[in-house]
Amino acid sequence: MHCKLERDGLPKIVGGLDLQGGLPPDQPQNIYCETSRTSDLINCSWNRGQETHIPNTYNISVSRENGAHIYSDQIQNVEEFTVPKTILDENTKYQIFITAYNYFGASKSDPFILCTKDVVIPDTPRIMRIEFWNNSLAAMLYWKSPESSTHLRTNIRLSTDNDSWEVREGTELSKDLIRVDGLKALMEYAFQMRTCNATSGLMYTSISSSTPTLPSSKKALCSKWSPSVRRRSPGKGPSQQLHVWRVLGIQETNGMQTVTVLWKPPPPEDYSGEVQQYNIFLDNDQKQEVTCAGDLSQCVVQVPPGVQTLSVSVVTSYGKSPPADVPIRYSGVFGPVLGELAPAGNGSAVFVAWSWPGAESGGEQLLHYMIEWRSGSAGLHWQRVDKDQNRTSITGLTAGVRYNMSLYAVTTSGVTAPSSRLVYSKEQKPVCGPNLSVLVHEDRRILIQWDELAEDQQKGFITNYTIYIQTSDSSQHRVMVSGSAPRLMWLDCPAGALALHVTASTSVGEGPGGTRVSSQPAVPAVGLVIIVLFIIMFFIAIIANLMCWSCVRKRIKQKCISLGPACLSENLPEVENSKAIQHLEQEDGASETLYDFTQSDPPLSPIKVISQEETEDVYPTIHTERVQVKPDHPTDCGMVLLDSLLEHVGYKPQISRLAPKLEEEEKVKESEGEQRDVPASDEEECLSISGGLLRGLLCNLEVDFCNSSPGWTLGSGLLLPKTLDTSNVFSRDACFAERRTESEMEAGSSSLDLQQGEIMTPLSHHVTNLTLTTGYFPQIAAANSTAI
Repeated sequence: MHCKLERDGLPKIVGGLDLQGGLPPDQPQNIYCETSRTSDLINCSWNRGQETHIPNTYNISVSRENGAHIYSDQIQNVEEFTVPKTILDENTKYQIFITAYNYFGASKSDPFILCTKDVVIPDTPRIMRIEFWNNSLAAMLYWKSPESSTHLRTNIRLSTDNDSWEVREGTELSKDLIRVDGLKALMEYAFQMRTCNATSGLMYTSISSSTPTLPSSKKALCSKWSPSVRRRSPGKGPSQQLHVWRVLGIQETNGMQTVTVLWKPPPPEDYSGEVQQYNIFLDNDQKQEVTCAGDLSQCVVQVPPGVQTLSVSVVTSYGKSPPADVPIRYSGVFGPVLGELAPAGNGSAVFVAWSWPGAESGGEQLLHYMIEWRSGSAGLHWQRVDKDQNRTSITGLTAGVRYNMSLYAVTTSGVTAPSSRLVYSKEQKPVCGPNLSVLVHEDRRILIQWDELAEDQQKGFITNYTIYIQTSDSSQHRVMVSGSAPRLMWLDCPAGALALHVTASTSVGEGPGGTRVSSQPAVPAVGLVIIVLFIIMFFIAIIANLMCWSCVRKRIKQKCISLGPACLSENLPEVENSKAIQHLEQEDGASETLYDFTQSDPPLSPIKVISQEETEDVYPTIHTERVQVKPDHPTDCGMVLLDSLLEHVGYKPQISRLAPKLEEEEKVKESEGEQRDVPASDEEECLSISGGLLRGLLCNLEVDFCNSSPGWTLGSGLLLPKTLDTSNVFSRDACFAERRTESEMEAGSSSLDLQQGEIMTPLSHHVTNLTLTTGYFPQIAAANSTAI
């Protein structure tokens, strides 16, 4: 407290008093004294009680049991003091009093009975070194003590932060070696140790002014803690076997089988450092090894024939786990049977239970169970269950997802056959309705079909389908079908147009409807057939009427010819069909020497378009005149005489027989030798014979009807018979003549129609020693004329 005087606005301390509050000291208690065999001092301590907040003074007094004072000391604010061992007798008992006092009062302790031999503790040991064998987490402490450790017990304490200590009892491996287990990997530890002697104890007695001395309970005497020794623990290698499983693939023709090996990573507390790789051994000798990356949880291997078990180990920075066996072969026995699968955990888990009456039969030993479950989207999951369990919970499932769960038993003889069930951890309503299609719609019934919902759309087991039928007057009918019934069925329905859709239901409820489909009854088939037949008959009648009109037929034919290429409209003779070629082929062997052709047919020249002025130079005009046949010289045949300059023409045309131009529907009766006359002009007859390029060549012909000229006459390069009888020369296919009067001949006109297939056979049958030296030997066609 200060007293201040303010002058001229400035404070000044003129007086003061210090005030300090506190409490009187408590009675000192729990006096404890100890010394070692090699120490010269006895160390004592006590508990001073509550805090007084002011300085305390302690008077120490040591006296014999008879009250003789031998030692005293005074200390302040400390709770320890020392007594020289030299002033005390080892076997004599002494009393120690501690008096505490301060400004507010004083307090004296009860007497403490001290005997030197009872307070001797073992000497403080010393830690020489610390080792970790084989990178394990067990520390090996090598220590040393000045005295014998025969009757001593050691205590170890360790700390990782130097603030808190954990006392442990080590395992004594030898006289000066202790093992400390349970350490963590890659941790910095501080180690201390001490030794205790349980056979000695401390005796202290609380004495009041009116009570005698009473003995106290014994307490174990231990040495002081040794100085700290720091050491870092090594990394820990995995010590547990991996949980492994497999999925068998296809077996190839060479016996190799594809196996997908699955494993779960080791727990983090079982190892330290990082996972480097996984090793898969294909045989018991561990010679065939497959290495997989450390970040994988499965690996595909090709297993050779004869291998029945695989082994899997994990390799970390500080060690390798023991190999875990993966059985490949099947045991050939039936395994456990799954019971009812009950959803649990609010849709995220399923409770699984099973039974296996034959677990102890068959002489095989059960190793463990394996449960696997898979879904279309989540893939394959699996879990190992101990052999002494018959139920478990599968967690981490998703509501509305269907899982196929299978249970296996792994025995010493292999893997049993699985027991499988479908399960939902929690069912939901379907997300959509099935797609409906109408196959047949009759008057009062309808055939419908709907598709099954996809697995991810069902969200539960489908219990039933509901078909909604709505008519045109907005009235609605509903038909419910079991979920296991066929999805193709006939339904009775109202007449008229309909609108249909289907919904699917689970145990939770009905889902939304599918796509609405509209349908109407089909038109009767008889009426449709009648309409089609009527249309077909109508078109047939039109086409038949058109075909009956000749002008229409001609026009259609002309139109078709005009639309096609020009070569199709030319009616050129085909040499292969001529009579001459046919007779030559038949008589090739007998009359090969009748004709000696020294010159072959000239090659065909390219066609050239010429003008009208050049026509006469190329094709000279052939003049013909009619010869009147005298009555007294009847003729049997008519011969065609060419009185022109044919020798100047390079090509000698074939002379076809003169055939009347009959109507197309009449045929020539060759057996009777009769042909009907068609009135035509001379020019038309010439045009019908000549065709195209021979028009100017054949329009002027001199026809001579005689039968009295034997032999042959060469007229302008054309051989005509003279001496031979024309009836013998011209056969049915050759030229023949009828006796007609001149008036009949002038009244009628003959026409030469070059018909394909009516070309005359050469006269090689009747003429011998005849040789052609120049030009093309023409075939002579028979000439038909009207009766004279």
